[in-house]
Amino acid sequence: TPHAPAATDGLPTLRVIYAYPNTYTVGICSLGYQLVWAALATMPGLAVSRLFADAAEPLPADGVDVLGFSLSWELDYVGIMDTLEYLGVARRAVDRGDGEPLVFGGGPVLTANPEPYAPFFDIVLLGDGEESLGELMTSLRHSRADGVSRTEALRRAARDVAGAYVPALYHVTYDGATGGVLSVAPTAAGVPATVAKRTFRGRGLATSTVVTPHSAWENIHMVEAVRSCPEMCRFCLASYATLPFRASPVDELIPAMAAGLAVTDRLGILGASVTQHPQFDALVEELSDDTKYAGVRVSLSSVRTNTVSEALARMLVARGSKSITVAVESGSARLRTIINKKLDTPDIAAAAGRAAAGGLSSLKLYGMAGLPGEIEADMDATVGMLKDVKAAGKGLRLTYGCSTFVPKAHTPLQWFGVRKSADGSLKRLAKRLGPLGVDFRPESYKWSVVQALLSRGDRRVADVLELVRSYGDSLGSFKRAFKELKGRLPPLEWYAHDDWGVDEVLPWGHLTTAVSEEAIARHRDEAVSLFRGE
Repeated sequence: TPHAPAATDGLPTLRVIYAYPNTYTVGICSLGYQLVWAALATMPGLAVSRLFADAAEPLPADGVDVLGFSLSWELDYVGIMDTLEYLGVARRAVDRGDGEPLVFGGGPVLTANPEPYAPFFDIVLLGDGEESLGELMTSLRHSRADGVSRTEALRRAARDVAGAYVPALYHVTYDGATGGVLSVAPTAAGVPATVAKRTFRGRGLATSTVVTPHSAWENIHMVEAVRSCPEMCRFCLASYATLPFRASPVDELIPAMAAGLAVTDRLGILGASVTQHPQFDALVEELSDDTKYAGVRVSLSSVRTNTVSEALARMLVARGSKSITVAVESGSARLRTIINKKLDTPDIAAAAGRAAAGGLSSLKLYGMAGLPGEIEADMDATVGMLKDVKAAGKGLRLTYGCSTFVPKAHTPLQWFGVRKSADGSLKRLAKRLGPLGVDFRPESYKWSVVQALLSRGDRRVADVLELVRSYGDSLGSFKRAFKELKGRLPPLEWYAHDDWGVDEVLPWGHLTTAVSEEAIARHRDEAVSLFRGE
């Protein structure tokens, strides 16, 4: 456990609980959670305890000043409510008094669109937390030293900490009770009209601070090789919302891996597009060194087809991996062009051949159903692609995981709803792929609808979440909640399924990333022109 040095700045010490709204086994797998906890635990002037749904370090006996959450999965909102209730903290920020903790949150879900969860948070840190986290804690310690009110402490944070979004300081105007958002405007002087996500530009990226057999990824030491993705597929939150693309140099990765191997024999090399690393070949060569990595098991996150080489496959086999994962999105070249997936069908089959030649025994492909512009011929093309892949990768066990397209904030496809036809597409694929010997693993269409609601929701969706929790968190609970709230917010259909006009004010329009609104709209128009055949 890291220990904070004693504070020498004369500011008061804050009692902090940093929570993950799920079990320890799940939460400790989050490299982001580990990174933030280690940063908090080594900051002077903080006394930090970790809290999970099923485990906790000793919590402060005399009260809590700051409560933080890392939100990596939309449906973990239930865990946030459970934790607030467990600690006796008012669920909504508006109901918290000066004696209650300031509640902050961060993570990919809140960076994308915090609005459905905004009423539960005092502060949301947008983007990378490496720098904003320390600045926020310093701001809060100064506010405590000055004895200012809760409201003033939040105003100071919003003014002084880049990337700190204080929902209570922004008023949302709606087009009637059941209409969309008309405007989002600050309510206090000095509060910025827009809040930009924070970008860390340091040389080294994140590495594990905890290695434990109690993790869902048992005894694994994780090393972040890259952050973001340069490909800019038009559906992809991991690219648009996290740009610019950054890579940790190999001379930083090698000692980071060595530190982990002092306590474990498992390495996880992570990133949205690991094989886009500019020194990827050098990394493969390093990990192929039997004098240093014999007996070490290496796991690699999703790779691009054009980087699947026999050398990569041989390295993975030598390091205990039997499979490789490639996101292809669709077997249709037409659809891949629409979504800007720079990938040719022959390359997919060739990658399978190289994987088999290198000794791998399994290939996992990931795709989507219901992409905007999809037609029946695109499903036929996906089946044809899988036939080609199976023929090229003789002996490989072929798995095709398929999700339903869900619109994500800050991407060119954010204006498009979930296609109801996707449910039928998944069922047809299941019938056609079974006889081919492809292990088909579809994700739940119905839960995709819920994800779309949370992805494109505004603050009124918080009312839905509270009701759903009281009903038991089932799929049917969402429909029941919308029925009860009818007339107080738009219907589920509008949030999840409807296509929105580009002139509509987006619930997250006051929150910005590295890609301008104009560029995102232009990329959307390019996609539309392609699926209309213009």
